[in-house]
Amino acid sequence: MDAFQYRGNELYCEDVPVAKLAEEFGTPLYVYSGSMIVETLKTLQEVYAEVDPLVCFSVKANSNLGILRLLKAYGSGFDVVSGGELFRVLKAGGDPAQTVFAGVGKSDPEIAQAIEAGVLMFNVESEAELDSIARVAASMGRVAPIALRVNPDVDPKTHRYTATGQKESKFGLDIDRALRIAATVKDKPSLTMIGMHMHIGSQITTVEPYAKAVAKGVELIGQLREMGHPIAWYNMGGGYGIGYKGPEAKPLKEFAAAILPGIKAAGCRLAIEPGRVIAGNAGVLVGRVLYTKQSGDKRFVIQDAAMNDLIRPALYESFHRIWPVTVPPGLPAPPTDYEAAIPGTEPRDVVGPICESGDFFAKDRPLPPLDRGDLLATFSAGAYGMVMASNYNTRPRAAEILVEGDQARLVRRRETLDELVAAEEGL
Repeated sequence: MDAFQYRGNELYCEDVPVAKLAEEFGTPLYVYSGSMIVETLKTLQEVYAEVDPLVCFSVKANSNLGILRLLKAYGSGFDVVSGGELFRVLKAGGDPAQTVFAGVGKSDPEIAQAIEAGVLMFNVESEAELDSIARVAASMGRVAPIALRVNPDVDPKTHRYTATGQKESKFGLDIDRALRIAATVKDKPSLTMIGMHMHIGSQITTVEPYAKAVAKGVELIGQLREMGHPIAWYNMGGGYGIGYKGPEAKPLKEFAAAILPGIKAAGCRLAIEPGRVIAGNAGVLVGRVLYTKQSGDKRFVIQDAAMNDLIRPALYESFHRIWPVTVPPGLPAPPTDYEAAIPGTEPRDVVGPICESGDFFAKDRPLPPLDRGDLLATFSAGAYGMVMASNYNTRPRAAEILVEGDQARLVRRRETLDELVAAEEGL
């Protein structure tokens, strides 16, 4: 489903006009489609149904409590990478027994917090971390369930900042090292190895890397079982790509077709940790035009949404479609073919008010004429948007709205200036 559609010349989120939300709640504003989030979760549950999957939504993609509660209501588990994310999951009513604790730098207090909560398993990323989990669990008189995170040395063909499954990655363990470490686990009575974990990267748009990775994992699981480890879970991580420009990513059923044979061959239950594919295209960031200007041959559109609200373009040089919320007569919905000429547009840089040259959302992007007060929608902003927002330039973070059908509710209010200094006062 595409939850964001133009009716006439107005952008809607499900059955609610986006302009109406901007008028009521102000800008910058994140708007999410609850129905699209639920539909994608259900699709994942269905395409992997024959191996009884546990879909653990990756909380780092979008940690809003309203969205976590919605996902929990439809049977989602969770993937967390910090004590703060685990706190959010528990606050949202998430089941710790359906929660995986990942991340390369778990602290002792975070490990203790997760053991006390009763998480499903820890994804172990190093020998030193394994020792820490064993030590903390022993001090608590508990046995911690673990899965080794293994790098299958597969190139995921994605951005270098989001590729994680290669041998030299900071994440996980190469296969030889994983086997050596696995041999030591039997000597640690406070640990039980119940799974194996792989996460080869993010925004992966082809199925071949998954097929190669899962095949290596099946062989490794056999070796781990021969050592006496009760491997019941094959956690294939996440990383499924979405269409930022158009339909550049494969359908979820094609990823499943590449992964399922290996899961069945391993005789494991499947865990997956999708984030972007559930939330990414279910959200937009709405900004209001403050000024337009020309400098040399460059035309700029300066809006009130900035890199502190959505840092992906500055950080990854990532592409997001941008289009007016109210489209001028004669122009279509947002283009998906940026190689072809788009009548009625001129190349413009879309920037924010932050005092950084890197504060841009798009460069030389074909856009129609825009005036002060016009609204712009930045699409595919539901994942790695608000979770990466900051208060740089002492800017309050945006409000967030969750839409379901014709109903919209505030799931995070806009920060106030007083809140920006509250932690510093009275000291």
